[in-house]
Amino acid sequence: MASGSSRSWFIVVPDQELPPGLLTRLRPRAGRVVRYPSGRPWLLGDWAPERMVVASAGEQLLAVAGTSSVTTTDLQARLKGVSAVADVEGALRGVHGSFHVVASLKGRGYVRGSASGACRVHRAVVDGVTVCADRARTLAWLTDAGPDTAQLAARLASALPHPLAGAAMWSAVETVSPGHALHLDPGGSCRTVAWWQAPEAGLPLAEAALALRKALCDAVALRVRPGQVLAADLSGGMDSTSLCFLAAEAGASLVTATLHWEALGNEDQHYARYAADRLPDVESLGFPSAELPPCFAGLERRQDPQEEPSPSLRDREIQQHITHALRARGAPLRLTGHGGDHAVVPPASYIHALLRRNPTLALRHAAGFKAQRRWPLGATARVLLRGGSYPDWLNTARGRLREAAVPLPQCETWGPQPTLPEWASTRAADQFAALLRSAAEQTVPLATDFSRHAWIHQMREAGRIAGLIIDDTTADGLPADSPFCDDTVLDACLSVRSHQAGHPWSYKPLLAAAMGGLVPEHLLLRTTKDHCDIEWYRGIREHRRQLAEWAETSHLVAAGVAEEDGLRRALLSPGLQAGGGAALENTLGVEAWLRDVAAHPVPAYLTHTPRHRYQEPFIDSAAH
Repeated sequence: MASGSSRSWFIVVPDQELPPGLLTRLRPRAGRVVRYPSGRPWLLGDWAPERMVVASAGEQLLAVAGTSSVTTTDLQARLKGVSAVADVEGALRGVHGSFHVVASLKGRGYVRGSASGACRVHRAVVDGVTVCADRARTLAWLTDAGPDTAQLAARLASALPHPLAGAAMWSAVETVSPGHALHLDPGGSCRTVAWWQAPEAGLPLAEAALALRKALCDAVALRVRPGQVLAADLSGGMDSTSLCFLAAEAGASLVTATLHWEALGNEDQHYARYAADRLPDVESLGFPSAELPPCFAGLERRQDPQEEPSPSLRDREIQQHITHALRARGAPLRLTGHGGDHAVVPPASYIHALLRRNPTLALRHAAGFKAQRRWPLGATARVLLRGGSYPDWLNTARGRLREAAVPLPQCETWGPQPTLPEWASTRAADQFAALLRSAAEQTVPLATDFSRHAWIHQMREAGRIAGLIIDDTTADGLPADSPFCDDTVLDACLSVRSHQAGHPWSYKPLLAAAMGGLVPEHLLLRTTKDHCDIEWYRGIREHRRQLAEWAETSHLVAAGVAEEDGLRRALLSPGLQAGGGAALENTLGVEAWLRDVAAHPVPAYLTHTPRHRYQEPFIDSAAH
């Protein structure tokens, strides 16, 4: 399947006379349209019929786009309880999955993505008209916007705090923060309003585990067609293994993929084989790394760029190889355990709040983490004792962008400290600092407690990457979906008492409790995690010529956000860099993205023939 040929997209336009140029540009691209009662277009784009459920009643329109449990009949019944924008979320209570919601109620519009950030909403002003879309790049194309150099600078950082993470890469496009919706007024103005709130974190482990088990069961069953072949990662870790057993329980015929890394002591293969032997109706595929493309293969090949730079550049061709093998078995979808680490384990900084409620228990947990993770004593004490607002933390981070990476792990407060690699330019540092300053002046934290804020943020980071994964893999012909990033799963995790889900004496106790009796105990007791360091460095060595060419022709250097000499040293001698592999991967991801944008100025999903072409006048999608 050609890259980009199956990516869906949609935009939302207001119920008014639109600039002729806007429709002229969209008519050849959009294969589907849903209209207002006035006859004007409401939703335009290209999507498979099962990806968009629409209900209407008079001047009321409600659409759910993506993977959801709602049917047309169900949505039509739910719409009866909606008379104003404020009623939409109540009407959708109980619907699960990962999806966008779009509504038009007597001239007032409502657009939102998912709380996890896996589905996002963007807005831009096009010829004086506010237009919303599920893809920032669609709006960039409509506004002829180029990449924002400040966002390029930010993507070089070791970590991106809220709300900078996931911001649109384009200068004229704004991304709506996950958990918020756009309210569109008839006059054309719009405002952002929160539609999601985190649940209270008071459930004991046993109760929260029951809620998580139900949420995961629902999430996996939603993606399973009993008797149909379903692909799934089976790394041997607890996240992917749990999904495999849930999929088998839902009636899937599984074909699983396990990577075998070379490092001595890696245990994935053992645990994956143990799981496969106990799964019914499974074909288990193993992929030794020596038989796969090397890490960073395909750097020279340009593809239609994603919404933002991808952190998975190193294994792009590895995953394409695995995708080909899974598709050959007839699988239409692949389940991945991505997001499990982020969802089921809270940041260890929960000990700060625990100290105020139960000092003895908090000190026990702190001592356990200090021994397990080699936290420095002074840093541990500071986390336990200090407070500080989120704006203060952002401003402090702004002044520490050039600090070297900390050699030993330590407990964070509001999140990992963002730092820039040594090859980032002075201009990049100034632009990133300006973004942090603006965030400090305008941003409200995701929770008053910094550990809970950090937990929600790491969940949203997982959702952001999940969106990139499914977008990239859909273009390769086998979407890789991440049930751990469904909103109902995140809500279930956030309902637990943090000190019971994240303590240092067991590995992922919340997920282990949720999967008890379904996943064999031997698998739930695993505490190790494999790595691919050998393959990573081998891939860098094998692609030194390509990396040298990138250093000489860098788009980052041309944009003014990287220093040429420093970047060359980093690309050719990565083992000497203080920032390690993660810093280099961020940079390579941004460099590759810029090259892809230059090679594909028009999104491929806008150049391919739509699934359903329409003739004038506009054809309502329901007619298909």
